[in-house]
Amino acid sequence: MSNLSQERCFNHPDREAAARCPECRRCFCRECVTEHEERVICAACLARIGLPAGRAGATREKLRLALRCAAAFLFLWLLFYAMGRGLLRVPSAFHEGALWKPATQEAP
Repeated sequence: MSNLSQERCFNHPDREAAARCPECRRCFCRECVTEHEERVICAACLARIGLPAGRAGATREKLRLALRCAAAFLFLWLLFYAMGRGLLRVPSAFHEGALWKPATQEAP
């Protein structure tokens, strides 16, 4: 291994290296590295490691939300459909109030 003080930045050859990326083992200046999950890592390795999982996770979460919304819509539609079918089965005498009126008796 070479001494880090003698190394130059991989992206900026005119700058001295401040850190070595643990993934790609290249040396970088302070502008080219960032701290991620308690490690100093270069931007290229961070993009390779971190972004695909983040994008897949976000896409998966959006899909779950869309499925939940579709399931809720279907459930509510079935609920209102069943309520409508139930109301259609109620006899018309109930709506007219004939069920509560006493039956008139005819005289013999």
